[in-house]
Amino acid sequence: MKNQLKFLIRIIIPCLIILTLLSSCDLDYLFGDGLGEKKYDGKLAVHFLDVGQGDSIFIELPNDETMLIDAGENYHGEGIINYIKKAGHSKIDYLVATHPHSDHIGSMPYIVRNFDIGSVYMPKVSANTDIYESLLKAVKNKKLKVNSGKAGVNIVKTDELSADIIAPVKIDESNLNNCSIVIKLSFGKKSFLLTGDAESSEMNTITAELKADVLKAGHHGSKNSTNKKLLEKIAPEITVISCGKDNDYGHPHKEVLTQLKKINSSVYRTDKDKTVIVVTDGNGLTVSTDNESIKKAK
Repeated sequence: MKNQLKFLIRIIIPCLIILTLLSSCDLDYLFGDGLGEKKYDGKLAVHFLDVGQGDSIFIELPNDETMLIDAGENYHGEGIINYIKKAGHSKIDYLVATHPHSDHIGSMPYIVRNFDIGSVYMPKVSANTDIYESLLKAVKNKKLKVNSGKAGVNIVKTDELSADIIAPVKIDESNLNNCSIVIKLSFGKKSFLLTGDAESSEMNTITAELKADVLKAGHHGSKNSTNKKLLEKIAPEITVISCGKDNDYGHPHKEVLTQLKKINSSVYRTDKDKTVIVVTDGNGLTVSTDNESIKKAK
């Protein structure tokens, strides 16, 4: 009897006290929900993620929704998800695959399988690559619908905020770069032009207004995408180039950097600056870098 009493005093009663305390507390406060703190509430924050020789753009919209455009090669999925969680988000409301090349959609199947996804946008193209088929399968298994990414489609629209697909106007399956979804993102007085790998031949088909304060240079800064005539139309105050350090393609090309210098556009490069974050309250722009790359999965 004494032994039983000692057991109650030493083990059972303390456990009951702890359980009582836990039941009256916010468990998220005690243990956390795995999310970081949101830094840009009410603002538009565009994160050009350093995924090496590839593209991935994470966007925090001022209405508290999120968008992910592309996801780099197939070893960045875990790192991208961790980055989004660290930014305080548990869902991607709008997932955009600009075109079926692996340096843009490689990690998307993983992200679709392992994260909460809202709407999916992809250009209507035929591609028989394993990674493209894997993405379609992941979307289907999650019972998500693929929305056709083409000119004239609006993704988001509020009084001050809009995200519009302005290309592709037509599909060129002979060159999948020229099937790229191009998005014009606007908040207040500021706008972003996000071009995927669209080359000049696709950009020339766009009838929508191209002028933008921030440009994501097409095709990693290739001279086939960003030329003098196009830059004169866009007139970007800031240009971000997503490319890998010492890549085999010589991106960004010297001709592009020369033209950007001539128009006095401030240039940021993920191969040098790592992840680049451009934030606006609808009036001004601020740029910061976190000096980190999205880590490859082990």
